[in-house]
Amino acid sequence: MDKSPLKLFGLRLIELRKIKGWSQERLALESGLARSYVGGVERGQRNIAVLNIYKLAETLGVPASALLEPPSSNSD
Repeated sequence: MDKSPLKLFGLRLIELRKIKGWSQERLALESGLARSYVGGVERGQRNIAVLNIYKLAETLGVPASALLEPPSSNSD
């Protein structure tokens, strides 16, 4: 797979957000992060800080390590 780590992280975040049934806006509101920031992370355009990884993981109810797992092969 030739995708950058930022893109893979973003795809995994999208995957976990959709499992929860949440919009990008809802994830942003629940986590206290700006929607534009969350969107940039999901597109692989933002180098996310460790604190924000933990914030998103807590909001989604998953361990932070779950965000670092590769996305499913069907998420693209």
